[in-house]
Amino acid sequence: MDILREKISLDKNVPIPLYYQIKSQLLSLIDKGVLVEGDMIPPENEFCEMLAVSRPTVRQALSELVSEGYIRRFKGLGTFVAKPKIEARFLSDLETFNAEMKKKDLIPRTEVLLLEKRVDLPTANNQLNIAPGAPVIALHRRRYVNDTPLVFVETYLSYEKFPKLLDVEFKNKSFYDSLEEYYGLRISRVIREIEAVNARRKEAELLNISPNKAITLVKTVGYADGLSNPVEYSVARYSGDMNKFYVELKR
Repeated sequence: MDILREKISLDKNVPIPLYYQIKSQLLSLIDKGVLVEGDMIPPENEFCEMLAVSRPTVRQALSELVSEGYIRRFKGLGTFVAKPKIEARFLSDLETFNAEMKKKDLIPRTEVLLLEKRVDLPTANNQLNIAPGAPVIALHRRRYVNDTPLVFVETYLSYEKFPKLLDVEFKNKSFYDSLEEYYGLRISRVIREIEAVNARRKEAELLNISPNKAITLVKTVGYADGLSNPVEYSVARYSGDMNKFYVELKR
């Protein structure tokens, strides 16, 4: 409480809503490591007294931080700083999952849930621009960081073009690296579609979250140098509590 008393100050003479000032300053303290995982956030009434604001103002600030996964409420115990989110740059950089996580000094792990040839995936055939009914390799993986499930990703590619990949041990090998190793192809361009959805039962179980909790759904179509047709079609579901995405735009 003493730290928050020293660090949070509100300016009631500016047009920025008070709840947003509280929220942004709490978030800044979390990002800077002043508040860390497990630190207790004071009850609403103490916040109100400390900052001389109404309870609805404090409640809105804390509720938004809860919904965005930065703090967590436990009935009968209180409100605490949640596990830090992982900043992913995959929206702006084409890099393997393992390489990106290791750069952040995190420990990645991959669990292969499915690797087989399928002929009943019309959406994948359409996205890959291959004939209806043509066999497709389906690769489903659950990716962990420090033993916490981070993303469930389904990847599809043409079996006729890439049959060797059906025998790859993807638990230890990268999909992109395997494409280069076996076929000399490098994914150089992707198109990504991103939306927020609610986790269905299976997705919630795979990500170890509650059903209907918000997750980030990312659909990717990947292209390799020298090829006009797509090489991969992937559907990834990221845990909302664990991820935030970074994009850099230049003019």
